[in-house]
Amino acid sequence: MEVALAETELFAGVDEGELAALLQGVGAIPRSYPAGAQILGEGEAVSSFGLLLSGRAQAVKGDAQGRSVILALLKPGDAIGILLAARPGRPSPVTVRVTEGAGVLHLPFEGLIAGCQRGCPGADRLLRNYVGIAAEKGLLLHERIDCLLRPTVREKVLAYLRRETARAGRSAVALPLDRAAMADYLHVERSALSRELSRMRRDGLIDFCKNRFQLLEAEGEDGPLSYI
Repeated sequence: MEVALAETELFAGVDEGELAALLQGVGAIPRSYPAGAQILGEGEAVSSFGLLLSGRAQAVKGDAQGRSVILALLKPGDAIGILLAARPGRPSPVTVRVTEGAGVLHLPFEGLIAGCQRGCPGADRLLRNYVGIAAEKGLLLHERIDCLLRPTVREKVLAYLRRETARAGRSAVALPLDRAAMADYLHVERSALSRELSRMRRDGLIDFCKNRFQLLEAEGEDGPLSYI
């Protein structure tokens, strides 16, 4: 799947006739990455942000035991490194790795600012979209923390499924994760996750087949934790 620039949140409202001049004006560079490649490495200085146009990627961070914790799942249209780019030179706290051959458009933050100062067509709208996406990224991080801080495997699973079903607007969803990746994402052992999923199905909370899940009943729902 590949997404057109005009269909992404970053370029929303930018006149399609202005796109070529805008990309040249801000110094955008398209690149391709095979599965397994790193788009961004932990500890790497960041001065640009990216837009995933095709493929899939994950933002991951290593823990003290050497395991990789999945912090975010990236699909076409998602931004990469958008919070870091505004602080040039700050090392990345995460690695972004490709899970399915990807096309990425890299945009230097300073090029975006310079484009606005020169009055490049569409640059002002692009900057406004950038700020909106950065704010949304902050809110998504709160959601991620909410899931990770749940004390039991069951609560982590329920928090994740409630979020995904609410976002989809229906009780059944297809998750972009196999069991191993789901365990990494929830930061639990794969065997513990498999056991708990079976118990939750037995208790009538969920039903599932491979990566398709249906939330049947929210046990003791207490809503998201608040950090603001």
